[in-house]
Amino acid sequence: MSKPVLSVITIVYNNVRDIERTMLSVLNQSYPHIEYLVIDGASTDGTREVIERYQERLACYRSEPDKGIYDAMNKGLALATGDYVLFMNSGDEIYDAETVSAVFASADDADIYYGETEMYNENWESLGQRRHKAPESFSWRSFKYGMSISHQAIYVKRTIAAPYDLRYKYSADIDWIIKAAKKAAKIVNTRKYLAKYLVGGISKQKHLDSLKERFHIFSKYYGFIPNVLNHIIIAFRLGYYYLKHRRTND
Repeated sequence: MSKPVLSVITIVYNNVRDIERTMLSVLNQSYPHIEYLVIDGASTDGTREVIERYQERLACYRSEPDKGIYDAMNKGLALATGDYVLFMNSGDEIYDAETVSAVFASADDADIYYGETEMYNENWESLGQRRHKAPESFSWRSFKYGMSISHQAIYVKRTIAAPYDLRYKYSADIDWIIKAAKKAAKIVNTRKYLAKYLVGGISKQKHLDSLKERFHIFSKYYGFIPNVLNHIIIAFRLGYYYLKHRRTND
């Protein structure tokens, strides 16, 4: 059986500090069947010059103004030709050089592969696993208590990957994953760390606006009243989590 091609899409705008680290995590993969696309929003801080050092190793490179993160991600998705797509945006990394090989060795012909994410601060120091651990089994209903899988740790078959909904400015990735999961017949938990995530992205910077969007998205899929009840559970779990870790730190 032929090996699937993975389209990895990196979007970036003015992030000269981190872009090379992200790109090398993709370019240094042992898995040979990777189509790498880099979509730059017309950076002016030296980012383009870094990208261009590796341009011959890229399947596609675009540098032009865009209408925001998800517009840039849609550009990459429209240009991708692989069997699967993975978004690894500037600042984040594929976990290690064997990760993509391990994903496709975990099972054949899944619609979605997913795994864990390790968090890192701006000094690239590990903060450990995400508070939302990836569920043992995943379906489109799994996000009702929060986003349990990051988009950096989910490989989606391109035929079920819809464009991002540009009505959402901060949380369109949640809507995108739920849509894909609703179409998926076979979802595989790789039980591996798949990504390293740099905390402090746009959804954190605009935290309240992001939470409002998430509430709207969850209400759309799960219903308003169930979503309110689910958020009560989310608030309780969050309070317990911080209380537990405060006691541990004390």
